[in-house]
Amino acid sequence: MIQSTLETGRAVPDGRARNGSLLVLYLSLGGLAFAVLQSLVAPALSTIGRDLGITTGDASWVITAYLLSASVLTPILGRLGDMAGKRKVLIAVLVVLAAGTLLAALSPNLMVLIVARALQGAAGAILPLSIGIVRDELPQEKVSVTVGLLSAIFGIGAGVGIVAAGPIVEHLSWHWLFWLPLGLVVVALLGVVFGMKESPVRTPGRLDVLGAAVLSVALVALLLAISKGQAWGWGDAKTVVLLVAGVAALVAFVLVELRVAEPLISMRLMRVRGVWATDLVALILGFAMFGTFLLVPTLLQLPAMTGYGFGKSVSESGLFLLPTVLMMVVFGPIAGILSRKYGPRPPLFLGTVLVVVAFALPALTHAELWHVLVSGLLTGAGIGLAFAGMSNAIIESVPATQTGEATSVNTIARTIGSSIGTAVIAAVISSHSTPQGLPTDTAFTTSFWLCATVAVLAVGAALALPAVRGRHER
Repeated sequence: MIQSTLETGRAVPDGRARNGSLLVLYLSLGGLAFAVLQSLVAPALSTIGRDLGITTGDASWVITAYLLSASVLTPILGRLGDMAGKRKVLIAVLVVLAAGTLLAALSPNLMVLIVARALQGAAGAILPLSIGIVRDELPQEKVSVTVGLLSAIFGIGAGVGIVAAGPIVEHLSWHWLFWLPLGLVVVALLGVVFGMKESPVRTPGRLDVLGAAVLSVALVALLLAISKGQAWGWGDAKTVVLLVAGVAALVAFVLVELRVAEPLISMRLMRVRGVWATDLVALILGFAMFGTFLLVPTLLQLPAMTGYGFGKSVSESGLFLLPTVLMMVVFGPIAGILSRKYGPRPPLFLGTVLVVVAFALPALTHAELWHVLVSGLLTGAGIGLAFAGMSNAIIESVPATQTGEATSVNTIARTIGSSIGTAVIAAVISSHSTPQGLPTDTAFTTSFWLCATVAVLAVGAALALPAVRGRHER
């Protein structure tokens, strides 16, 4: 039997402690599969390009399609989850993710692979839906720790993808980059279908179709320009037109949302200090996290004869990211414990400070392997604390009925930050390369300092959060 309380808007199921562990397991598997798929392809782009007979630039559409789809569909599906039922929408999302992953594993050409990746990107809604389910179904005292774990898993999955890509491609083929995660998706889908009940917490209403359409145009234009700007040229007409169109569409979206009765994203919600500050942190840390995933493997794989590279293979360089992943596993739940006792600001602040130090160290010197290793440890601890702190800050700041909406926006901010970070770091590396096309030592020093400087802004945003737990502060 399920009861709900008007005071909190939370479902309080009898016997939920017994089923809570399985619920978290199924949600974790779905989130892990999505996050792994987000990063797994990046190290294998050149291999995929050679196998399909296309350039690496054309192969990059595999990543672009994924990011575009995730950014557009996450807020729409998060809102539908609040309206129609989070479990119901989560099942649909996992089915689409499984279909896209199967199609990618069987892809004979680039066009089919791009379509498959667009289907996979639809699963960006897994995190907001999962956090909403946890908030609805678990006891209050377990919510912050569980949300910390789920949030950390998204960072962990991205790291696992980078680590695993090399051995999979070297010993199997790039098709196995999709066959292996498909197993996780299927198990998660079966678990949600047969082991989870629908929550009664709903937000009745209609989907803001106009707002969804305008937001889609804005995000597609901006992310396409950011993702392809380096290849096209930042002064190219296509890039400039897309950037201008994206900004104009964002302005139009705000105007639309202020006028409709049931907006896709409430502008009033975006005025909440705990929401806008957390979204800013997500944007910045998305930039920094994918910066390190790009910089560290590149530095490690450069020939030792350059004087600053370490001559590691793809598989060996991936192993150096394992400590980063392990730190995320450890510090995600720790952030949840800290959030429960002291509120989300302390773990968020501490996490952003650690990220600053993590990039400042290799910016000062990256002459030895231990410099890279220590940087990775600090990055993992910082990202684990901050990602979990972000999700708990959202929960503390909004009513239960708006959890999906608010966490969807936070997920979009992180995705956009990742896209910007990847594009900017790639541009820095390209502009500081040898005649043979190898990045110079200056390229890495400049990039590490850039990530450290950007991360300082995240520290300021973390300090803007309410100092004490102030649920639904407006």
